[in-house]
Amino acid sequence: MEYGTLIGRSYEYTKEAVWGKWVKWLLLIISSIIFPLIMGYMMEIYRGKLMAPELEDWIKLFIDGVKLFLVQIIYNIPVIILAMVFFGGAALAFYTGGGLTAAGSATFVIGTIVLFVLAVLIGLVSIFGAIRLARTERFGEAFNLSAIFRHIGAVGWLQYLVALVIAYLVVWAVTFVLMLIPVLGGLLLLVLAPVFSIFVARYVTLIYESATVPE
Repeated sequence: MEYGTLIGRSYEYTKEAVWGKWVKWLLLIISSIIFPLIMGYMMEIYRGKLMAPELEDWIKLFIDGVKLFLVQIIYNIPVIILAMVFFGGAALAFYTGGGLTAAGSATFVIGTIVLFVLAVLIGLVSIFGAIRLARTERFGEAFNLSAIFRHIGAVGWLQYLVALVIAYLVVWAVTFVLMLIPVLGGLLLLVLAPVFSIFVARYVTLIYESATVPE
């Protein structure tokens, strides 16, 4: 997998989507605030359109965004439950003045590691699930784990993970730098929010399309 090519193609796609199209960019910023709309726009990108889609059917964008949001919530239920199990007792002991015992501290550390690994695995699977939802228009396909695992296997789990780490490091690096700028940095983050969304959506779509798996 050519990671530099993925970044370059995603950058060009994002640039074509917003640069010089100031009204569209403004609408995308508003869509990022009304977040189901930007999530619906990401669904349009997931469908593999070669050119960045226009903002047309707002109702469909909103409905698609709600579907994507629900998919993400459902996928993250195990993380939420485990977080409550691992950290609930530790937090209760701390705030009631009991402090953390050695066993409690060990549980906290182990819980953190388990949650991190689980969150990463769920993230890998849920991204492909979201793309399947976008392309099939069937909610259940977002949870077709056998098909999703086959597709990730065809791409390569390690290659997929490395590709995502690279993309998110790029986004996080830009975000970190902007957060260091008082006031203006926050405004720039708002302006760039749809840019990040488009870039990542196109990036993961290219990863998905890098391998073809028969149904």
